Amino acid sequence: MAVPDGMMLCDLHEAEYEEILALWQRSGLNVRPEGRDASDAFAQQMARSGSTQRVIGLRPLPAGGAGQSDQPLLAVAVLTHDGRKGWINRLAVDPGWRGRGLAQALIAEAERWFSDDLGLEIFSALIHTQNQPSRALFARVGYQPVDVVYVSKRLRPDA
Repeated sequence: MAVPDGMMLCDLHEAEYEEILALWQRSGLNVRPEGRDASDAFAQQMARSGSTQRVIGLRPLPAGGAGQSDQPLLAVAVLTHDGRKGWINRLAVDPGWRGRGLAQALIAEAERWFSDDLGLEIFSALIHTQNQPSRALFARVGYQPVDVVYVSKRLRPDA
C-alpha cells in the first residue's frame, strides 16, 4: 500500500519525542511517561539502537511550501528487529484520522524496510487481547494470531 494521498512518510527522531508521546496519549496507548516512555529513555533507545530501530510517521503534505515539521504528526510506528524478525511496535493513529489507511501505510512501510532493506522474512506485532481494532487491522493485512504466552520481568514498576 502506498502512502495515502495528501500524506508524507517521514523518519522521526529524538527531537520529535513530545509530539510522538502526545500522539500515543491521544490514541489511547498505555504510555509510561515517567518510565519506559520518558524523554531520556526514548533518547537512549534512539541512540543505542543503531540500525535495529526506526521510528516512522505520517504527516499531511506541507501546504504552500511549509516545512515538514510544521505539519502535525497523525500516525506513528516504532520498528525494531533482532536480526531475524521484524517487530511493529507502538503503532498509533490520531483518533480523528482513523479509517483512512494511515496504519496500513505504516505497516506496508515496515514490511518494505524489513524485507527489502534488511532481508527479513518474518514480521510480528504484539497486540493486547482486548484491542479488537488493532487485531482486525493486522488480520486484514495478512497477519495470523499465534498462541503464545508473553512473560516479562520489570526491574521497576514503571519500566
